[in-house]
Amino acid sequence: MSIQYSEIIFRLCSAVLIGCVIGLDRNLHGKPTGIKTLGLVALGASLTTMASSDFTFAQNAIDTSAVSRAIQGVITGVGFLGAGVIIHDRNTDRVRGLTTAASIWVTASMGIVCGLGLWQIASVALVIVLLLFFIGRPLEKAIHKRWLEKSAEEKEAISRHEE
Repeated sequence: MSIQYSEIIFRLCSAVLIGCVIGLDRNLHGKPTGIKTLGLVALGASLTTMASSDFTFAQNAIDTSAVSRAIQGVITGVGFLGAGVIIHDRNTDRVRGLTTAASIWVTASMGIVCGLGLWQIASVALVIVLLLFFIGRPLEKAIHKRWLEKSAEEKEAISRHEE
């Protein structure tokens, strides 16, 4: 079976584009990852996924166990990259970088989906990620503001019910 270079190029470019869109948001928010980093993460994940199937796109010719192992390797490896952006500040006892680490992980997953050629799923996932980025921050701020406006008694009553 011949290699379909146009399909390979389309899958790789789709993965890079998705990674770059997610990276743009991280970059605009001053996070340690950006367009290049997440573009490369998605490209690598897509390339690894396609390589595990020997760049064969016929469903009956793909070794699904090889693809599964490749996906497991990508997700594990990307975990180390994500861990590198998580910072614990001992002075304030705050953790920073969790959203960026999660964005690295989801970008790799979306690269895998592009490598598999599942365009509708990749598109839906990208929209969901962008909605989380754009709506999540204002929503969190509104919730925190509302929490801070509560009296100490109200906060204590709520905390007792959470345990």
